[in-house]
Amino acid sequence: MRTADGDLIHEETGLVVEEDQIDRGPEWRAFNHTERQKKSRVGAPTTQTMHDKGLTTTIDWKDKDAYGRSISSEKRSQMHRLRKWQERIRTKDAGERNLQFALSEIDRMASAMGVPHSVREVASVIYRRALDEDLIRGRSIEGVATSALYAACRQEGIPRSLEEISDVSRVERKEIGRTYRYVSQELALGIKPVDPKKYVPRFSSELELPEHVQSKANEIIETTAEQGLLSGKSPTGFAAAAIYAASLLCNEKKTQREVAGVAQVTEVTIRNRYQEQIEAMGVHN
Repeated sequence: MRTADGDLIHEETGLVVEEDQIDRGPEWRAFNHTERQKKSRVGAPTTQTMHDKGLTTTIDWKDKDAYGRSISSEKRSQMHRLRKWQERIRTKDAGERNLQFALSEIDRMASAMGVPHSVREVASVIYRRALDEDLIRGRSIEGVATSALYAACRQEGIPRSLEEISDVSRVERKEIGRTYRYVSQELALGIKPVDPKKYVPRFSSELELPEHVQSKANEIIETTAEQGLLSGKSPTGFAAAAIYAASLLCNEKKTQREVAGVAQVTEVTIRNRYQEQIEAMGVHN
């Protein structure tokens, strides 16, 4: 058993196996957030989501000294000039300016889609790798940034459809798909196909369907996928059709138009996948 002090103790005998561990924490103690903020001498951790990884100097805009008092007009003018030059020298060349723009685009799109911070970090790493491999040449910065975010969503198990990505992007859906395939192949990302079941909770939540409908939709997906119906099909359309079928079977009926609107697929797609799924399940329409 490992204690809070870092000692390793054998539970049955009480023998201390390891002791005098290195304390990697601060040398000071704090008992609340305010004390911790006052005593801490370090800033935020480094991050891949900023072009300089967060290792830059920030000059506050409050125009106050260390004691909170307002500074003179002469000092205010001086601080204004310092801030202006600080912003200018943060990016030393066009490459850094492009990287800054790309990472800001990733952050904007990720915020619009509501994906967690971990996805932004992974997307930033993918974009940096693409930049190092010179994959940006001949392609738009926005296109590569969007494809990096799409790949990151899939890697982190938070899939978003190309339609959802293109809604928040400044790039057409076709270009996103083309750039994603190119970047994924060149960087050997090895991303597996999306499991349609990952879409079920989100789509069902938006349709306000109960838990038993979600379970039934997952059962339909598992059964039909085992029979090879998923091969070559869009996972969003497949998930949408399973939810539609499950809603009918569970007497929680939703129209094809409602389901299609949430999944951002056509009603024709849902009808086709629905027919295939109920036939495979042995259910008569």
